[in-house]
Amino acid sequence: MAAPKDPAPVEDMSYTDASHELDTIVEFFEQREVDVDVLVSRLERATALIDELDKRLRHTRAQVEELVPRLDALAGDVAEEGDDHDE
Repeated sequence: MAAPKDPAPVEDMSYTDASHELDTIVEFFEQREVDVDVLVSRLERATALIDELDKRLRHTRAQVEELVPRLDALAGDVAEEGDDHDE
């Protein structure tokens, strides 16, 4: 029997792929009988996936919080320009 393939490094995965893999691990743990031989490795992998997904979400949130005020300011500038043309 061939050895299982090493999973991709979490940081190299897309958000969607990491999320899907985490879902698969959760399904594994929801089974009535959990194979103790893979329990720790799955927990370690799940923890790494959760950490990476959380890091990406926090980074994305920070970017959105930075960009929204800039977009609001630009939208205000466009609205003011439109008001100038009405006079």
